[in-house]
Amino acid sequence: MIARPALARLSPFNITALALGLTFLYLPIVVLVIYSFNASRLVTVWGGWSVRWYVELFNDEAMLSALAMSLRVAAVSATAATVLGTLAAVALTRAGAFHGRALFSGMLYAPLVMPEVITGLSLLLLFVAVDAQRGFWTVTIAHTTLTMCFVAVVVQSRLGSLDRSLEEAAMDMGCDPLQAFVKVTLPLILPSVIAGWMLAFTLSMDDVVIASFTTGPGSTTLPIRIYSEVRLGVKPEINAICTLIVGSIAAVIVAASLASKLSSRQGESAAPL
Repeated sequence: MIARPALARLSPFNITALALGLTFLYLPIVVLVIYSFNASRLVTVWGGWSVRWYVELFNDEAMLSALAMSLRVAAVSATAATVLGTLAAVALTRAGAFHGRALFSGMLYAPLVMPEVITGLSLLLLFVAVDAQRGFWTVTIAHTTLTMCFVAVVVQSRLGSLDRSLEEAAMDMGCDPLQAFVKVTLPLILPSVIAGWMLAFTLSMDDVVIASFTTGPGSTTLPIRIYSEVRLGVKPEINAICTLIVGSIAAVIVAASLASKLSSRQGESAAPL
C-alpha cells in the first residue's frame, strides 16, 4: 500500500491553522522585503520598484561600520563558543559521573532558560566590578557566554548517538584518548560542530538585549544601530539592511540544517566494529 503524502493526511482545519500560522510568522518579513525595493522615501507609500535604498545603504558609513563590528563580534564569539561548547559536550558525554557534574551541567545550560535581560545585567555588573572597559571584547565575551550552551546542546546530541566502539577500536590500535578524539571522533561530529558554529554566529548577529548592556563607545553592533534609528522613524535603508540580514540568516540556517543531516547520515552509515 502506497503511503499518502503527509499533507494529504491533514484535515482542512489543520491545513487552515498551518496556513494562518505561517502567514502570521512570515507575512511581515515578506512585506519588509518588498518595501526594501520601494522607490518612495516614505516606507508606508509604494512608489514603484527601485534599488536606490540599497545604494544609499552602501554609502552609509555608520551602518556599514556597525555591520563590520557585528560580523567581527559574531565570528570571534562563535569560534570561542564552539571550542568551549564542544569541550563541555565531550566532558558531559565521555567523562562519566564526575564530582560536580550536576552543577557544571546546570551552569552550562543556564543561559538557555535565563532571560537575556538578567544575563545582560549580570555581565554588566561583572564588567563594572572588574573595571573592564566596555567595548568589542566585553560584547564578545557576553555573546560567547550566551551561545556556548547552544553549541554544547548540538554537539552533545551527536556525541550521545555516536558508537563509542569506534573510539575504543582506535585506542586498541595504539591511539591515546586525545589521538582517538582527533582522528576518529572529531571527523564524525564535525558537521555538528559546524552547525553549532553557525547557530552561535546567527544568535550573536541577532542579539540586541545583551549587547545593549555590554557595549561601549565605538563598538555599536548592527542590531543596536538599527534599534536606535527605528526609534526616530523607520528609514527605507533599514528595510534594505534587514532584508540582507534575513537573507544571510536564512542561508546560514539552511547550511546548518544540511550539516546536521549530513552528521546524522554519517552516524547511520558508520558500522560498529
